[in-house]
Amino acid sequence: MSASLKDIDNEKSAVDYREDAESQTDSYVYDEAAERTLLRKQDIRIIPLSSAIYLLAYLDRSNIGNAKILNSETHNDLLSETHMTSLQYTIALMVFLIAYALFEVPSNYLLKRLSPSRWIAFLMLVWGALTMGLGGTHTYAEVTVVRFLLGVFEAGLFPGLVYFLTFWYRTEERSMRVAFILASATLAGAFGGAIAFAVGHMNQDQGLSAWRWLFILEGLPSCLSSFLVFFLLPDYPETARWLTPEEKKLAAHRLRNQGSLGSSKPMTWHEAKDTLMDWRLYGHYAIYFGVSPPFSSLSLFTPSIVAGLGFKSLKANLMTVPPYAAAYFVTVLTSWSADRYNSRGLHSGIACLVGAAGFIASAVLPADAYPHRYGALIVGACGSFASIPPLLGWITSNTFSTASAGLVIALNISFGAPGQIVGVWIYKANEAQKGYPTGHWTNAALLLFSAAGCLGLSLFYRRRNAELFRQGGEQRLYRY
Repeated sequence: MSASLKDIDNEKSAVDYREDAESQTDSYVYDEAAERTLLRKQDIRIIPLSSAIYLLAYLDRSNIGNAKILNSETHNDLLSETHMTSLQYTIALMVFLIAYALFEVPSNYLLKRLSPSRWIAFLMLVWGALTMGLGGTHTYAEVTVVRFLLGVFEAGLFPGLVYFLTFWYRTEERSMRVAFILASATLAGAFGGAIAFAVGHMNQDQGLSAWRWLFILEGLPSCLSSFLVFFLLPDYPETARWLTPEEKKLAAHRLRNQGSLGSSKPMTWHEAKDTLMDWRLYGHYAIYFGVSPPFSSLSLFTPSIVAGLGFKSLKANLMTVPPYAAAYFVTVLTSWSADRYNSRGLHSGIACLVGAAGFIASAVLPADAYPHRYGALIVGACGSFASIPPLLGWITSNTFSTASAGLVIALNISFGAPGQIVGVWIYKANEAQKGYPTGHWTNAALLLFSAAGCLGLSLFYRRRNAELFRQGGEQRLYRY
């Protein structure tokens, strides 16, 4: 057993529980009540905590969009007080995403080596401190350096949480759980707008501008929560003290053919090479690239987009709440349906089409059609956010090597980072009066690309499954 695993009950190792489950494979009798009880216990311990962690991370990465316009009418906003141009602001956003792309894969490796609770708690402590540090920046260079470091330490969280779920849940159970975690980003967007509205009234309290208070007050909870995460986040079913020995055996049995067991060995170079040379996975990566610019641009520019709909800075922050609130419910509902009908590619494709329709409407409507364009923004946000959780569940359900799961998840999200960089550049400050047509058209085109990719990859998997059936049907089939 890895030295990073915590001690477990009855002095039995993680390997013991896995071997017990494997030895009982033929004699195991399905017990629906026991599985329901196990899943309920796991959900209570894992999903709310994981969602709260991602909510804090999303607040800390996206609050710069609120800081950009907060009290701009009195020139107490981020750009005015750091003397940044719109181009320099965009570069500061981009360096975060460059760091995010570079450090996702090594972070997932360290998560397994050091245990999820230790690694994620460490990341939270550092990114919370860096967010608070943004409140003390005074120049473009300082903002850019801190944003880069923030990207380094936030890079491992989302792919780490998705990888973490593979230790606990079967493939058909993950999309819904990923959805609750990812949907917390939409809640963070809603809370972020409301918090920014309230903090905006603290302008010049204790001699600090409101945008500085925003970074300080939103970074502090991540620092404090890191200590709770260290003690409360469970690492693996094999090491969970709140599971009975029978439940640990059941958990190991359920995941024996697909889970990334805590007791499994680190990935070898041969397994890594096979994963990198599995070309069908690049279809998943391309689709994820396409949905990333809308996710990124909405995360960072929704306050600016809403401000362009006739709302002033404080009111604009408050009016970002409804799009995110609607996106939360649509994301959860879409992911529930994707798991319920075991059809993740189709659900993501439809969500991409809905999002594209919202952005197309935003682009073609007159710039002064404020109510209609606000409604189109809500539709675009709902489709964009709802497309992502089924995609993550889809790729993990078609990853058959437990050792490669962490690499596949990190690579998938890393391929999304260049897409997020695209999202940083497409909402141009000089197009505010026109309603940001370049941003809306670009997001619409990329969502249509991803919708086509979902359809094409689903058809490919159907054809491959038909071939496997003709060859005897004994091979593991692909999910579509």
